[in-house]
Amino acid sequence: MTIDLSRVFSKKLLLKFYLPLASVITFFVFYISHIVEKNAKDKLYTSVSERPYNRVGLLLGTCKTMDDKVTINPFWKFRVDATYALWKAKKIDRILISGDNGWHGYNEPQDFLDTFIALGIPDSCMVCDFAGFRTHDSVIRSKKVFGQNKVTIISQKFHNERALFIAQKYGIDALAFNANDVSFRSGLYTFFREKAARVLLFLDLYVLNTQPHFIGKKIKIN
Repeated sequence: MTIDLSRVFSKKLLLKFYLPLASVITFFVFYISHIVEKNAKDKLYTSVSERPYNRVGLLLGTCKTMDDKVTINPFWKFRVDATYALWKAKKIDRILISGDNGWHGYNEPQDFLDTFIALGIPDSCMVCDFAGFRTHDSVIRSKKVFGQNKVTIISQKFHNERALFIAQKYGIDALAFNANDVSFRSGLYTFFREKAARVLLFLDLYVLNTQPHFIGKKIKIN
């Protein structure tokens, strides 16, 4: 059986079905993004001095290097800078480092931990969550595993907005501190990826009721 592609992609079908469908999907994607951004209004900070004190900062993980395994990922570097600035200014006392440790030789929390120790932050001020495979997992585990009902989330603005939405859904009193973002060219892939991530966010929270990959026993942050 052969399929007549000329009929499948005919001008008539394009105008009556494909274009309206594309319009609905596009509207849905940008509407979700708008809702996420609206929720984050007045919860985002860029100035260390203006940032209110929270005992625990939740640092969201990312890979340390780019694909060449040598070049430092600017998103990672800016999150290090932001977290260190908050700790140095005594805006946070403890750092909950949450990231992916999903395979041998890849350990986001450990990379952050080693860097912070080199910068002079005592090991006693940091706790690693090695099961923060996704932002969804990191935020929910901060409450369900680490017992935090109030945190300062640390990442780039686009990432913080999504994390704040998850936090609100799970009853976490969260604010966020925005690390510096990267240039438009470097962040173009991230822009489109984030739009898709926000659609998945709504599916996780309101359709699938997705839970973290692991919960495990509770861990106290001293």
